[in-house]
Amino acid sequence: MIFLKKISFLLIFTLVSCGGGGGGSSDSPTSIPNPPISTGIIESCVQYGANTKKCTLTHKTLERSYIIYVPESGASEINMPVLFALHGYGSTAENHKNYTYYGPLAETNKFIVVYPQGSYFQGTFTSGNHWNVGSWTAGSTVDDVDFIDEVIGLINKKESIDQNRIYSSGMSNGGFMSYHLACNLSSKIAAIASVTGSMSAETLEDCSPSHPTPVLQIHGTLDTTVKFDGDPSINMEPINNVLDYWSTYNSCDPTPTLRVIDYPEFSIDNKKYNNCLNNVSVELYKISNMAHTWPYKNNYGISATEEVWNFVSQFDIYGKIN
Repeated sequence: MIFLKKISFLLIFTLVSCGGGGGGSSDSPTSIPNPPISTGIIESCVQYGANTKKCTLTHKTLERSYIIYVPESGASEINMPVLFALHGYGSTAENHKNYTYYGPLAETNKFIVVYPQGSYFQGTFTSGNHWNVGSWTAGSTVDDVDFIDEVIGLINKKESIDQNRIYSSGMSNGGFMSYHLACNLSSKIAAIASVTGSMSAETLEDCSPSHPTPVLQIHGTLDTTVKFDGDPSINMEPINNVLDYWSTYNSCDPTPTLRVIDYPEFSIDNKKYNNCLNNVSVELYKISNMAHTWPYKNNYGISATEEVWNFVSQFDIYGKIN
C-alpha cells in the first residue's frame, strides 16, 4: 500500500477550492444478478424548487442529504435512467447543481438527476466536504459507497427507475468517487464520467468491477489541482494510467482512435478505445489550456454536461444499448 505523503500548502489550498468552475451484442441479462434494493433508512424530503426536492437522512450516525430532480416530462414515464452528479472537494450539491445545469437535458431526455452531498472531513493537512476515495482523503472512515447504495434504494421506493441504467458523474473529487463506485458498486453502476477527476492509488489497487464498464474522462492540460500526469505524493494516478486500466479491463483494442479539434486558443484531443467487451468504450477529451474547471461550449468548445449525458446514456449495465 502506498501511504499518504506530505502535501504542500499550495496543493492543499487548491484542493479545498476545487468545487467547480464556472451496435454490438451484449451479455444476456441473466449474466449479472440484480441485487435486491434494501434500505431501512427513513428520510425526510422537502420541496427545493421546480421538480426538485432535498432529502435528508441519517446514514451510519451521520446526517446526510441529496437533491433530486425528477423531470416534469417524466411524470408518466416508467423506468427512467438515473444520473448521479457528484460535487468536488470542498463544494456542495447545490453548487454542483448550479454549474452543471442538467435540468434542461433531463427534461428533454427524461432522466432523473441526483446530487448527493458529501460529508465534512477534517484531515491532517486539509478539510472540507469530501468523498472518501483515499489519496488526500486518506484517514476518512465515511462509507460513501454504502451511502450512494442506500440513496439508490430510497429513490427506487418513490420513483420508477431503470435499475440497469444508473450512472455516476462528477467533478474533481466527484470524478474520483465515480471511479470508486465503478470499482466498488459495479453491480448497480452502468457507466461513469469524470470531469477533472482521476483515480486514487487506493481505488486502483483494490478495483474489482463485475462487468465491462464504459468510462469517459474530460481533463485539461493546465489542471494543477488534479494533474493530468498525476501526483504520486498524494496517490493521484496519471490519467493515462486510468485509461490503460479501463481499456485493458474492458478488453478494448490497445490502440485508440484519435480525433483532434483545433480552435484559435486551444485544441481538443478526443481519444477513444474501441471494440471493447459488450461494445462499451473508454473515451478521453483532453483540452489544452484548460485548468481545473467544468468546460462549456462558449469557452472550451464542448459542454461537459452534454458530453457526460451523451456518453453514459448509450449504455446500460449489460453494455451498449442496441
